[in-house]
Amino acid sequence: MTTFKVGYLIGSLARESINRKLARALINLAPKALAFTEIPFKDLPLYSYDYDADYPQVARDFKAAIKASDAILFVTPEYNRSIPGGLKNAIDWASRPYGTNAFTHKPSAVIGTSPGAIGTAVAQQSLRSVLSFCNSPQMNAPEAYIQFTPGLIGDGGEVTVESTEGFLRNYMAEFHDHIERVLTVLPNNG
Repeated sequence: MTTFKVGYLIGSLARESINRKLARALINLAPKALAFTEIPFKDLPLYSYDYDADYPQVARDFKAAIKASDAILFVTPEYNRSIPGGLKNAIDWASRPYGTNAFTHKPSAVIGTSPGAIGTAVAQQSLRSVLSFCNSPQMNAPEAYIQFTPGLIGDGGEVTVESTEGFLRNYMAEFHDHIERVLTVLPNNG
């Protein structure tokens, strides 16, 4: 069985983010053929093409981590009906300068949680648009808009609602299948 290296980005920079809890739950429920590494981006400066000729080391390391991954999982909150600015900045760093996009042919999935009734639906649509431009083949179904309620996910990633646990386990199984399909057809540019 092939093991796929999955880099994951948590859109929130908050240490106690509910999306960090969701990421832990997803890792716990994922097939054993997926190996996860968080790719942090909080130390990236704001992107400017002025850096294109000489990327700072933190940006080179970030981009290398994206390239070294077989697939990318985005776990993000919704800020003002879009993705957090830090996450968009990170995507800009990884996709620039022109012709060096680290997301090209990189399978991806988008998920997130929020206390709101529609979860992170609008932010996910915004992120999907950016990833389409970055030529990242996305898992389009199942979609996952998780309404976070107190106690839904424990600090260690344990899901307390059986139906939510089953849904998330299936989501990760589908992500595994998506990665396998994409990498069978498209070369890994890592």
